[in-house]
Amino acid sequence: MKGLIIEDERPAALKLEKLLREVEPDFEVLAKPDSVAKSVEWFRSHPAPDLVFMDIQLGDGLSFEIFEQVAVQCPVIFTTAYDEYAIRAFKVNSIDYLLKPIDKDELKDAFEKYHKIRPGKPGQYVIDQVLKSLTKEYKTRFLVKVGEHIKFFPTNEIQCFYSMEKSSYILTADNRNYDLDYPLDQIELLVDPFSFFRISRKYIVNIRFIRDIIIYSNSRLKVKLEGMLDEKLIVSREKVKNFKTWLDR
Repeated sequence: MKGLIIEDERPAALKLEKLLREVEPDFEVLAKPDSVAKSVEWFRSHPAPDLVFMDIQLGDGLSFEIFEQVAVQCPVIFTTAYDEYAIRAFKVNSIDYLLKPIDKDELKDAFEKYHKIRPGKPGQYVIDQVLKSLTKEYKTRFLVKVGEHIKFFPTNEIQCFYSMEKSSYILTADNRNYDLDYPLDQIELLVDPFSFFRISRKYIVNIRFIRDIIIYSNSRLKVKLEGMLDEKLIVSREKVKNFKTWLDR
């Protein structure tokens, strides 16, 4: 296994390298760039490594800027002395976020997560979601027309989006249905993939409201939402693998 340590403090980089040898003896550190600029240069001139350990605050900016300049085609584990970037880090990464000083057991857990998403390939679905999340802001609410009134619903209060008879609808947290002007294909691009997953051609579900997942026929899965416990929401066969990855983030 080969990887990078992106860290602007040399003692911290050496300490992490030593800890890596103890936790994952086969891990080879290819380089230790100490800035956004040097990291971008390295990614542009080398094949993607297996894994990157990336400090968030570098001398010339935040490491999130690296993703804006170059495609990082590998999983990343963020390391930092501060927890203020935790939410942003998880939005752009599905491996782990380690606070300094890095604990040996937490580092072991991070490698377990890495091996889980990487059975033989670089977790491409996860990486796609990382890059997708980096480059745009997602809708936080949707407007609907109810008679002569306009209502709005925060996305975190929407159980699912679904299509029926060529129209799109939302199911809200209080189990009410409203029609939308957006087609489901567009909605899929507008909502945060960290919270929403399109399980089939007809349904995009919110992880907050999933109450049960049942193994169904032909290796498929059936999802039960809080407000649709009696409905058959079936995960399409071709989406089952990515759905499980999404659940395990």
